[in-house]
Amino acid sequence: MDTCPANLALAAADTFGTSLRDDVLAGLAAVPRALPAKWFYDEQGSELFEAICATPEYYVTRTELAILREHLDAIASALPAGAVLIEPGSGAGTKTRLLIEACLPCAYVAIDISRSMLEIGAAGTARRFPSLQVLALHADYTRLDTLPDDRLPPGAPRVLYFPGSTIGNFTPEETRAFLCRVARWIGPGGSVLIGVDTRKDAAVLEAAYDDRQGVTARFNLNLLARLNAELGCTFDLSRFRHHARYDAQAGRVEMHLESLIDQQVEVAGVVHAFRRGETIHTESSYKYTPDGFRALAASGGYACRSTWTDAQGAFAIYHLMPDAAMAESRTDGSR
Repeated sequence: MDTCPANLALAAADTFGTSLRDDVLAGLAAVPRALPAKWFYDEQGSELFEAICATPEYYVTRTELAILREHLDAIASALPAGAVLIEPGSGAGTKTRLLIEACLPCAYVAIDISRSMLEIGAAGTARRFPSLQVLALHADYTRLDTLPDDRLPPGAPRVLYFPGSTIGNFTPEETRAFLCRVARWIGPGGSVLIGVDTRKDAAVLEAAYDDRQGVTARFNLNLLARLNAELGCTFDLSRFRHHARYDAQAGRVEMHLESLIDQQVEVAGVVHAFRRGETIHTESSYKYTPDGFRALAASGGYACRSTWTDAQGAFAIYHLMPDAAMAESRTDGSR
């Protein structure tokens, strides 16, 4: 990274647990085959994801950004002044900078599994807001139990910001577990601001995950390129194709890599035979009705204080509070 801004600190947490090799060997031995979506995000994968967000079909980013801009004053007023803003999967941080400008937190914690993207995004935010304390934490946030409290302002309320419908990459059971984990990060007086994609027509959803320019296909196939580069695998990318489909019953878009022929691939010293048409499930993106997501949040110990959406109801931003904090806010006359 270039010269580190004076208000930026870098840290790492030992949260990675299983290695890329372990996850790949386990995932390809499973039936059906699957790989964790977190391994998409090497440097090339992170860049391709940012490109996906700019495609015409991928409505998620621009719709969430429009909601944020339209309701920014109301969102900022719902958040406590001088908070520590925490963002897992921080990426480029474009939406976050809008929120920082409006709600004026005392510190910002960016957490990402991609070290290169983390450093670029956090440095950009630190330069944009030179009086803001910025902590860039290299970690797998799905395994992070606590934050480095000694690096953060003591006593400040905490707000977790989780945009982009990244929550959709978790199963409902994983979402509940994640919300429980987050409760330890934010404490009893904290809250969560979270973006969630809604259920809609299958054609719209499938196009969003299989754009005409083929950016999402390159993003998906880049996972195999990463395995070749880092594990010495022998995937021939021309023998696999990207496939996205919406499972209406499960309420999720699935991304797969489909073998185009019968073939054998060496993976970290183990040979795997793929049949023509066999797939590797690389990502799920769950979609929720507003009532469905509020019920899921409630099952994880949170109450919904506010909801902001667009006119078409294509996306929603929820402000969640732990149930105990929500009850306290009602007794003291807060909204």
